[in-house]
Amino acid sequence: MEFETRDHGTQPLDRLMTLWHLDNHNLVEASDEQLSHKQVQKARKGRQLTLHLMQKITRALNQAALLSLEKSQREAFVPYLHRHLFAYAKGHQPDFADPNAPLFPA
Repeated sequence: MEFETRDHGTQPLDRLMTLWHLDNHNLVEASDEQLSHKQVQKARKGRQLTLHLMQKITRALNQAALLSLEKSQREAFVPYLHRHLFAYAKGHQPDFADPNAPLFPA
């Protein structure tokens, strides 16, 4: 029987947060739900999360990214789905081409 691990290594979420110039606090602050710094850190490092928590972090990332944009750029923003942020999520696309790349801060 193969040993399954609950640690999946650094996730695409971590790379996206770096590209958007966001840290854990930005996500916690942007979230309307109860989200802790510890939960965000676990998500970035690849600790396996429940679907509910993956979706909560996805909503927080989308909100934080929107807040970092100018009002004129917000309309062009395409929200991320949890399968874009977590490599172990069902339906993950490793070759996902980010439509928001032109909006990343310099």
